[in-house]
Amino acid sequence: MSSVANLQPEPAPILACTISHDVQNFELLIDDMELELGESWGDLSFDDAQVFLEQPDARTLEFVAIAVNASDEADLQRITDIIKQAKSHGIKVVLIADQVSPVALHQLLRLGADDFVPYPLPEGALHEAIDKIRKPAATPVLTVAASAAAPAADTPDADIPHPGFKAKGDRDGVVLPVHGLAGGSGASTFATNLAWELACVTKEAPRVCLIDFDFQFGSAATYLDLPRKEAVFDLLSDSTHSDSDSLLQAMLTFNDKLHVLTAPADMLPLDIVGSEDIGRIIDMARANFDFVVIDMPKTIVSWTEAVLTRAHVYFALMELDLRSAQNVLRLVRALKAEGLPHDKLRYVLNRAPRFADLSAKSRVKRMAESLDIAIEVQLPDGGAQVTQSNDHGLPLSETAAKNPLRREIQKLAKSLYELNKAVETGKK
Repeated sequence: MSSVANLQPEPAPILACTISHDVQNFELLIDDMELELGESWGDLSFDDAQVFLEQPDARTLEFVAIAVNASDEADLQRITDIIKQAKSHGIKVVLIADQVSPVALHQLLRLGADDFVPYPLPEGALHEAIDKIRKPAATPVLTVAASAAAPAADTPDADIPHPGFKAKGDRDGVVLPVHGLAGGSGASTFATNLAWELACVTKEAPRVCLIDFDFQFGSAATYLDLPRKEAVFDLLSDSTHSDSDSLLQAMLTFNDKLHVLTAPADMLPLDIVGSEDIGRIIDMARANFDFVVIDMPKTIVSWTEAVLTRAHVYFALMELDLRSAQNVLRLVRALKAEGLPHDKLRYVLNRAPRFADLSAKSRVKRMAESLDIAIEVQLPDGGAQVTQSNDHGLPLSETAAKNPLRREIQKLAKSLYELNKAVETGKK
């Protein structure tokens, strides 16, 4: 007969710990940890963590989730010591940050946190972070076929094509930001394809770069099947000491023509940089490229002003619906209230009605009149080919050259190039 002792199951090994001042301040983290690990996790205070990490029991830990909020910034030194301690024992670190200042967040990430998740936790974010730290480090092999199924991953810098020229600061580029006024308006698709068409506009094409300033959901890397470099985060977090060479080293090239600064590998708060940082990056890009296309986040942030004031034309993408109309009014009202140059906005109507759809065209005219704006560019609906092209990581010109959306973007790129050439000729 088995003894009672033998009927008692062995306690599950502790695979992870949360470390915080008070875990009750992070109720969503508790729920997600239980969902992911069951009973195989524990909770430690900052004081207890420093002691426990030196114990033999800590050797079973796969990772620690260090949860901090704004009130913990006064205790930053102790938190940094815990991160260093965990890393010294080969324990992965996931940083959970709730309203932490960009300076403090930067300091904690630079110490070697393996992943960062904002709080409140987005759906599935902790699961993705755990999956990421459990995967063995490997050099990914990226192909067009693979890119349709999975997003581009980090690649060692040695294997990445860098821009094939040296920074000379001999240009005065045209800055063309693209801002979607509603979710799904196609701003990233437009920005990516516009940049590519500009880069291919003539045999002796201008030097063009695409900058993805959407630090959280930027998709330029996906649409061009490019990896995301760690150098992008270094550039953003320390732009004060960066120069044009640093910017070029953080960039990638697509088909040896288009130079791309992708969004960072990890999701970062939009205020991790300030207006001066963004302005410095744009100024360096202008000094080395003929055209600088910027994919903006949908959110208006403190540094939007820096982009707007440097923009030659600020494309605002919208659709023929009420949400776009309301957002146009709100944006213009906000810019006027701050005394910002709202006249730089050029409204682009995506998925515009076909030529024969007279009823819809009448709606477009009434919409423009009621908003007191001019819709200068109307882009036709490219259909399923657009999604397929994005999923394959290629511009429309490479997968569907005769697509009506591609032809309209190509026409716009040519007009922008010719206008800029005429202006340059007039200056001589």
